[in-house]
Amino acid sequence: MIPSYNRFMLDSPTTSPQVPESGLTPRNELRIATALTVITALGLVAAIILQATGAAGALIGTALVVSYLAGALRPGVTALRELREGQFDIDLLMVTAALAAAAVGEARDGAFLLVLFNLAGLLEDIAMNRTRQAVTALLELRPDEATMLVDGRERLVATAELRPGDIVLVRPGERIPIDGTLLEGFSSVDESSMTGESLPVDKQPGSGVLAGTMNTTGALVIRTDRHSSDTTLARMIRLVTEAQEQKSPSQRFGDWFGQRYAISVLIGSAVFLFIFYLTGLSWSDAMYRAATLLVVASPCAIVISVPAATLSAIAASARRGLLFKGAAGLEDLGSVSAVMFDKTGTLTTGRPAVEEVVSLGVSETELLEAATGLEARSEHPLAEGIVKYGAEQGIEPLPFTDVVALPGSGLRASLDGVDYWAGNERVPAELGVGITTQVTSELKRLQQLGMTAIIVGRGETVLGLIGMADQLRPEAPAFISGLKEVGIERLVMLTGDAEPVALQLAAELGLDQRDVHAGLLPEDKVSRIQALRQEHKVAYIGDGINDAPAVATADVGFAMGGIGSDAAMEAADAVVVADDLRMLPMAFRISEQTNRVLRQNLYFATGIMIVMVIFTLLGRLPLPLGVLGHEGGTLLVVANGLRLLGAGRGTRQ
Repeated sequence: MIPSYNRFMLDSPTTSPQVPESGLTPRNELRIATALTVITALGLVAAIILQATGAAGALIGTALVVSYLAGALRPGVTALRELREGQFDIDLLMVTAALAAAAVGEARDGAFLLVLFNLAGLLEDIAMNRTRQAVTALLELRPDEATMLVDGRERLVATAELRPGDIVLVRPGERIPIDGTLLEGFSSVDESSMTGESLPVDKQPGSGVLAGTMNTTGALVIRTDRHSSDTTLARMIRLVTEAQEQKSPSQRFGDWFGQRYAISVLIGSAVFLFIFYLTGLSWSDAMYRAATLLVVASPCAIVISVPAATLSAIAASARRGLLFKGAAGLEDLGSVSAVMFDKTGTLTTGRPAVEEVVSLGVSETELLEAATGLEARSEHPLAEGIVKYGAEQGIEPLPFTDVVALPGSGLRASLDGVDYWAGNERVPAELGVGITTQVTSELKRLQQLGMTAIIVGRGETVLGLIGMADQLRPEAPAFISGLKEVGIERLVMLTGDAEPVALQLAAELGLDQRDVHAGLLPEDKVSRIQALRQEHKVAYIGDGINDAPAVATADVGFAMGGIGSDAAMEAADAVVVADDLRMLPMAFRISEQTNRVLRQNLYFATGIMIVMVIFTLLGRLPLPLGVLGHEGGTLLVVANGLRLLGAGRGTRQ
């Protein structure tokens, strides 16, 4: 029943969002809405204070006029626009109800209606503005320009001009502008923005690359495979836009009911005006009763019953580190029966650490001295984990001074004329170092355990291997058990990581291996969510930019706020600001309590309105009594909603 003032739409995913019909930008539209809501409220408060202090009637009237003008401006403009299109909605009803209250001497009641109505519209404006911000965050991943190679010469062109078959050069530290195939060069590419994989992926000629990912080391020559409007990144933007433009069932019902309710009340008041007159009442008495009917039938208590409850619940959850962006996600969560979640950065910390050290023919200390000495000169995320582990073990790194990077594979250096090296399995092959069956066996074992193996060597001898893996969040087991306790029927892991890694983590958490899906791109996650939505109402929890489409597609989307990307947080219905997975079971309890209070408020508000309407039609309900019942009902639903400030305690039934 809350109107949609800020009706800006999103156009093509390759352009910026359009401005609203008013010609203002969304940000300016939001500022104006805020200012008008504040002025409306201040005018009402001033009138109440002036009346209580016995001020002159002219001053009280001036304050109410200011409140009316500010409060009726935006809904009035919307109502006129709808009337030109032959439609009646709740905007027209609320403005008419406020004017009717003023006409029968109860202008303060009308001003109060306008304050509540504008506040509800402002909250929706804020939620709508999130859509534009989510798409903007994704657009920032796409380079506007690319270096194209034409006859061996470099030419800077707009990314949108690239066509399949064009050759582009991407230097270290640059984002890859298109989806393509690597023709020349070796490098590690950070694909976390697209796949969620925590570790950079080594690329060599023949490897596929994705637009929006970051080239970290060597220069790359790439053949364009797709037009810029059809890259994986562009499809992500479309998915977020389309998912967020879809209205929830409660929104669709609100639109449907608001139209019919407004028409019914307006027509009903006009019809009963003449009925009252024809039954023998004077014209002034008939006007009085018709105005009373319009006032008592205005859905003030109904309109405020939802925000009174949801704002209290949102405040309660925010104090506990969980930020709901609006009522829709909070309300929908109560009927969710399946939860899907990302792995990297959600169930895990997103920071690789040393899991196992395998020394071969030397002591573990000697192995780590060489490894930390080499990796201390590297900026690779794996290097950071090794150096940190060495420091924790009290290892003194070897003092290498001439470390050389091996693009896409590892490092080499020398000390006192002896060569040292470290990296993946390509390093010994490049250096002509033979690999024994023992090394091959250990390498395979670590990989099967879901680890990334770093081989460390001296000259033609392998000193050992270091197994590294992303770390499980300490609260992850409690998160899984908590979701089961609140009645979630399906728990599904979706990840862009390799299957062995995902299965190993699932085993630690007690997840069914059939509900583990690995090696997924963003659109694959969306497909999995859409499939499960045929059987369940689904919540999704993610953290990276690659999770934004999945977060937006789910019935309720959560983003991890501590390390989460802007895109995922903007697309989500709620953000785990405290970055603690244990907040999710609490969210279900808050949603259950909120829905219970919402039902109580709506039943009460509707019931008292029906009773007052009946008394108005069958008898002579004095307007002051109608106002008292109207305002009293509003205060009661607000008080009931405020009980949710303590939401989150207990368990979900």
